[in-house]
Amino acid sequence: MFLSQIRLADRRAVVARNGAGAHVVPGAASVIDLAQAAIAAGRGLAAEVAARGQGEAVDLAAALAEGRVLLPVDHPDPCHMHLTGTGLTHLGSAATRNAMHAKADPETLTDSMKMFRMGLEGGKPRPGAIGAQPEWFYKGNGHAAAAPGAPLVSPGCALDAGEEPEVAGIYLIGPYGTPFRLGFTLGNEFSDHVTERGNYLWLAHSKLRPAAFGPELLLGDLPQHVEGASRIRRDGAVIWEKPFLSGEGNMSHTLANLEHHHFKYPIFRQPGDLHVHFFGTATLSFADGIACHPGDEFEIEVPAFGLPLRNPLVQEPPQTAPVTVQPL
Repeated sequence: MFLSQIRLADRRAVVARNGAGAHVVPGAASVIDLAQAAIAAGRGLAAEVAARGQGEAVDLAAALAEGRVLLPVDHPDPCHMHLTGTGLTHLGSAATRNAMHAKADPETLTDSMKMFRMGLEGGKPRPGAIGAQPEWFYKGNGHAAAAPGAPLVSPGCALDAGEEPEVAGIYLIGPYGTPFRLGFTLGNEFSDHVTERGNYLWLAHSKLRPAAFGPELLLGDLPQHVEGASRIRRDGAVIWEKPFLSGEGNMSHTLANLEHHHFKYPIFRQPGDLHVHFFGTATLSFADGIACHPGDEFEIEVPAFGLPLRNPLVQEPPQTAPVTVQPL
């Protein structure tokens, strides 16, 4: 089952899709409301949707083309929606990062390669055990979330604007601090790779960019093998395309291990908070020497995740003066 959120003529609505047919979920204005109702009733999200029956039919592809598809999940207070992620989690992801952070001595391992090897050696612990810590980063709150079709805005301080096709997990913290996973969605963990390449300690700066995810939320388990494509279109023509792989079969960590190392911090288990956590990628156009231009369109398409995620790139004017602080 897939869930999405759309704008109708007079209201917001949640849409459920099984197979080709999609319909409005009666009595639900948001996925987070549905999830809270499911938690209170002690049942799964799919069961909560089924219990509400079917409303009017919806043409999701048409809604997407008309710009009426919203984020698949959002929070009424964007400051209680956290965008975070992990890197160096996918088999093959180390080569690009290692090249970006290569040291003068080729025999010296970069921190990226050391982190990747930690994942290979300890990222898939036995059930009930705690594995190696992954790389972790913060992207922002709900104000940084871009809906399907909305622009990904690169700030004036940026040196680069590049896509990162990923799977993201969506989590709601229950009333007693328990993280509940709602499902998975496609994500573009948009980043500044030139800034990151300048100094690995600037990774945190490079990640403070918007991120897109959606259009649909996949309920249930993440397939072991996720396969699709990442593309960049310029003036309607594809200028770059590569396969995109994810799922635990293509990763050096288990999802459970990545989830533990995020939610082990009590600050991320505050009741009512929403988390969008990106699980990493091994596919970057930047690694192939592509420099994205304003107006380019990013497209991430994975058949198992429903409709593709497309977002155009917008560049803010260069920042030429410092931000000043006004004393009180």
